[in-house]
Amino acid sequence: MSSNIVHRYFKKEWEGSIILVRVNPVHLKGTELVVHPDGTVDQRDLVFDEAIFDDLAADDFKESSALEFQLYFSGLAGV
Repeated sequence: MSSNIVHRYFKKEWEGSIILVRVNPVHLKGTELVVHPDGTVDQRDLVFDEAIFDDLAADDFKESSALEFQLYFSGLAGV
């Protein structure tokens, strides 16, 4: 059985890097990408708790586009 889940995306710039976060709001799992100034991208899978959206807001993350996340995730975006 498949389910249709609409992920939410967030972005923050920090110390010259771009941090992008994809959150699955149903299963509270996600992926974080850190795009460094030299163009390298670090990726890690995360498990969140129910307060994730409050935590992201407190850390000054803003809602962003799925397209930007997917371009970096697939390696198609360049810096």
